[in-house]
Amino acid sequence: MSEIPKLLAIAGSDPSGGAGAQADLKTFSAFRCYGMAAITALTAQNTRGVVAAYPLAADIVAAQISAVMSDIRPDAIKIGMVATPEIAAAVAAALGDAPRNVVLDPVLVPTQGVSLAAAGLERALLVTLLPLARLVTPNVFEAAALTETPQARNVADMTAQGRLLIEAGARAVLVKGGDLAGDPVDVLVAEGETRLFHGRRIETRHTHGTGCALSSAIAAGLAKGAPLIDAIAAAKVWLEGALEAAEALDLGAGRGPPHHFYALWGGA
Repeated sequence: MSEIPKLLAIAGSDPSGGAGAQADLKTFSAFRCYGMAAITALTAQNTRGVVAAYPLAADIVAAQISAVMSDIRPDAIKIGMVATPEIAAAVAAALGDAPRNVVLDPVLVPTQGVSLAAAGLERALLVTLLPLARLVTPNVFEAAALTETPQARNVADMTAQGRLLIEAGARAVLVKGGDLAGDPVDVLVAEGETRLFHGRRIETRHTHGTGCALSSAIAAGLAKGAPLIDAIAAAKVWLEGALEAAEALDLGAGRGPPHHFYALWGGA
């Protein structure tokens, strides 16, 4: 039997299970990988939005990461919500000579509710975690915040912001355009390369945690040895299926989560 791919999520906790570390672990399992999680913050949230966020002490976050890294070496790492500059620095230090498959999803502002980022986090992400990542996956709001430019309105704007992040030290950037009008398109910018990933607009209210799911799905593909382009493409196909199947779950009164296990549960 071949070794099971192992992934570590470094993220906040969502008690409703739709986003954060809970969504990461579900996604890893959906891709038949072994998932682990180091929690950076506790949140009070549900499908209606984020009510409150409570970052953990940076040393506790670092201790969780070090404990995992010293015993079960992950094949890929997904970094989501880090909440504060202090936690960002602690994560970078704890990872040390991290595996090459680090996917950074720079969680800054939720679609609904209170902010998930302390003052100065954007700069801290650029300095401490951006250089560690094989891929950075900001949405158009996060890309604007990280580059200190107006929010992108089209592919050209997204490409320009991706290039700015490459200049800041990123190896590859996937700017996600799902929040723009029309059929969604994501822009991958790497050194010497720009590629568009077109998708289908799935009509559903169940979009809670889609950014977490996509970045975790890409990390799972990388952990299994897929090239970056293939990992992104497979993740997007899987996420479209999870969104289409979300009505079967029909969870919450607000923005419910996608159906992470649609391919495993079948018609259940």
